[in-house]
Amino acid sequence: MKYLIVNGDDFGASSGVNRGIREAHLHGILTSASLLVNTPGADEAARLAAALPDLSVGLHADLPDELDKASADSQGVRESLQRQFRRFESLVGRPPTHIDSHHNVHRNPRALPHFLELAREHDLPLREHSPVRYVSKFYGQWDGQTHLEQVSVENLEHIIGSEIGDGISELACHPGYVDEGHATSYRAEREAELRALCDPRIRRTLAERRITLISYRQISKVR
Repeated sequence: MKYLIVNGDDFGASSGVNRGIREAHLHGILTSASLLVNTPGADEAARLAAALPDLSVGLHADLPDELDKASADSQGVRESLQRQFRRFESLVGRPPTHIDSHHNVHRNPRALPHFLELAREHDLPLREHSPVRYVSKFYGQWDGQTHLEQVSVENLEHIIGSEIGDGISELACHPGYVDEGHATSYRAEREAELRALCDPRIRRTLAERRITLISYRQISKVR
């Protein structure tokens, strides 16, 4: 059997990102999202999630300062992760369904042990460290240059056909709308991703290839 989780990163980054994730969930193939808890749109994202019972919400941990200032034992990283986890529970009213990180900072050797510790402590899947296979090719920017063809319907169909195999896969995505007040270099790409995720051809492709959409909350039922 082939199962696919479609996870929207950056939930909470801005109202436009929140709106895009909501739309991709209601009208597209997005099944899960990862919440930034210390951002201007975090409270709004939590309110939206409360009205979307089928959306799994995980923690999108962000460590913009801690990795620069961390001591040899990375105690600052550990404390920041614990604070963000508690903040998530306060916002959402329950623990996250999964854990990943902004710009994949969990790959940093100083940070990874603390991410693994947090995931084990709460028995949660951590991106790239669980039975879920991570698929990252649906992204519209390479070497600082915009490549909208990478987030087109046609390329998403290609990714589904070539990258989604037996077992559980996670396709990461970043849908959203442009907010003038949101400082990010990933702008037109978000709206292009959203259009592709909501295109009816994608659901047909999934059906033809017998790929079942699931959320992180459903992992235990299909393993």
